[in-house]
Amino acid sequence: MIKRDNGSLPPGATIGILGGGQLARMLAQAASRIGLNCHVYAPEADSCAFEVVKRATIAPYEDQDALARFANECDVITYEFENVPAQTASFLSQRKLVLPDPRVLATTQDRLIEKEFVEQLDIATAPYAPVADAPQLFEAVRRIGLPAILKTRRFGYDGKGQFKIDAGGDPAVGWRAIGGAPCILEGFVPFEREVSVVVARGRDGSLQSFDVTENEHRDHILKVSRVPAGIPDQVAAEAVRIAETIATAFDYVGVLAVEMFVVRDGTAQRVLVNEIAPRVHNSGHWTIDGCSVSQFEQHIRAIAGWPLAVPVRLGRVEMVNLIGAEAADYGRWLTVPGASLHLYGKGEPVPGRKMGHVTRVQVD
Repeated sequence: MIKRDNGSLPPGATIGILGGGQLARMLAQAASRIGLNCHVYAPEADSCAFEVVKRATIAPYEDQDALARFANECDVITYEFENVPAQTASFLSQRKLVLPDPRVLATTQDRLIEKEFVEQLDIATAPYAPVADAPQLFEAVRRIGLPAILKTRRFGYDGKGQFKIDAGGDPAVGWRAIGGAPCILEGFVPFEREVSVVVARGRDGSLQSFDVTENEHRDHILKVSRVPAGIPDQVAAEAVRIAETIATAFDYVGVLAVEMFVVRDGTAQRVLVNEIAPRVHNSGHWTIDGCSVSQFEQHIRAIAGWPLAVPVRLGRVEMVNLIGAEAADYGRWLTVPGASLHLYGKGEPVPGRKMGHVTRVQVD
């Protein structure tokens, strides 16, 4: 395969992407803009990323013959979501460079291991306790108190695999609702704001962070992101420091997002880490239209061994997700000054599914 002597990929090289959703679609579009090709591997024949690439493989993540052929056709491989089977990433890493390193998946795919990793860095999180069975859940409730959120340790996103146990509620109801899967119980955090930091780390260890984003969730799904976040400069600087510390501790290559809570501590504010996403992230979609470089191009640059760009925000930005049937009303955005519409090509709207987004930029 083609590569430069220093390990960086030249234009014309091929990046493999595991997963075929909207994140893969936007990664491929960003790669095409700078002359790099993408080959998408996904089990679903209707994957929306297939529409924007020349090469695609439709096969299960467990099909080692298909994975080997895919690896042979790529110069470097990445993934669009953290629930790619760890054994798939490991199999591919024996044949081709996979970035971010598959070892990161082993940490971020398990909420308990992720929390322990963050704590080892002396970074604060919400109080939590492991839960393997019903008696351990009752002990965790005794220690942490209610309200609290019971979360499956693996395979949860957009509110899936979570159950809130209210004050005075019955933990056994939550245990049954979650299906008795290994969990953590997380203390409910009375946060003032939810924020995130999207940070890129290059192969050379260089770091570039986008501005801190303020996020609003509805029904556990991100609805609106605003930049800059409405927090003091010192709190924003601490959020960036935390994200960059985590990326460096992972020896990470690519784009990583860290979701955080802003909480009141006496008269001051501080941040607690909620979750880590080892990939490009929904809260960073504003960067496509609202920044000099998008999170998607930054990820492609990092894994290709290119220098990272210095991101410059172009104004005050608001990103609104189009969820379910909201995408059918796309026409209302076409005449809004400063609005950029992005539809993901997912076919018929499905309730609770992200079908597109709109970005509005107000020049300062």
